Amino acid sequence: MADWLQLAKDKENSMIQTRRYLHQYPEISFEEHQTHDYILSQLQLLSCEIQHPVGSNGIVATFKGNGNGPTIALRADFDGLPVEELRDSPYKSKHSGISHACGHDGHTSVLLAVAEILEEYKSQLNGEVVLIFQHGEELMPGGAKEMTEAGCLEGVDRIYGNHLWSGYPTGSIYSRSGSMMASPDEFNIAIHGRGGHGAKPHETIDPVVVMAEFILSAQKIVTRTIDPVKHAVISFGMIQAGAADNVIPDSAYCRGTVRVFDTDIQSHIKYKMEKLLEGLAVANDITYELDYIKGYLPVNNDPQCYEVIKTATKALNLLYSDSDLMMTGEDFSFYQSVIPGGFFLTGCGNEEKDTMHPHHSPYFDIDEAALKYALSVFLTILEKEGVLRA
Repeated sequence: MADWLQLAKDKENSMIQTRRYLHQYPEISFEEHQTHDYILSQLQLLSCEIQHPVGSNGIVATFKGNGNGPTIALRADFDGLPVEELRDSPYKSKHSGISHACGHDGHTSVLLAVAEILEEYKSQLNGEVVLIFQHGEELMPGGAKEMTEAGCLEGVDRIYGNHLWSGYPTGSIYSRSGSMMASPDEFNIAIHGRGGHGAKPHETIDPVVVMAEFILSAQKIVTRTIDPVKHAVISFGMIQAGAADNVIPDSAYCRGTVRVFDTDIQSHIKYKMEKLLEGLAVANDITYELDYIKGYLPVNNDPQCYEVIKTATKALNLLYSDSDLMMTGEDFSFYQSVIPGGFFLTGCGNEEKDTMHPHHSPYFDIDEAALKYALSVFLTILEKEGVLRA
């Protein structure tokens, strides 16, 4: 019987080297051309079937075995973020203003290691393994949508994905059945009034005051119109108006996010925001514009896939726990809207290595010791699914 954890440990150094190379050359969503070419060059050394580009920059590698086992897909994303890296390291980003501040470089190095091992164990494949290297996770509408519409899931029975997670300790695996991550909507609002002198507010229609009223009233959508046992968040991340202390501006602007697990609640919040703005327009003689952008669907783990992740983790004697519900979003949910799928988090937080910084932070980094655990879980999932013989 194969010792998948030991096999993963044997790949640890090469995964770290791959991850550090990718970390130095990050590219933002839908512009990952150099990264695409690097992944492709590594896959072309193997005997898998390769499709590229799938969508804008995605790559699909398929390993076919004997027998009538299932077709299981594994997915990794590879885009970076428009975040200037402030952490000093030998593998610091060489691209100004861009960094791998979310661990996607680690995800890619793990999936490339899966490909290498599948090449070695090809005679033990019972069915097919489809490796999805996805671009554009960080920017809506997301690379998952593009790749799925291009056919990357055709013939696939189930799909699994992993995310390195700095909020959980290295050596631990987290997942949960059903809802796991929220739908990350965005909104942009403009309120137009009539500007004037700050000393004569009665001669103006002050959009700043109306915007302030909207922001405060919007909080009541969650606290007073949604069942308290449900989960919903409305957060405002940008407010902009005026340029002088004694001038009331013509317009005020805000941007924010809505996070929910339930699409009915998502629609309810959008409706209530529209009604609130309509009321403010009537009461204050303002005009407004609301641009509400629905984000990725909530990550919702298939119960059977969840059990496979949990069983695989325990078979490796790794620490398993059910994750908290998370208000972060992930476009892995798009795959799950098409076929059953399971998503898990691999802890990479280590205080001694200073890898506890939150995702998207300019100081973000991973404990590279976590790579072998993510790899071993993927391999064990393939075994539990009956597609890779131990």
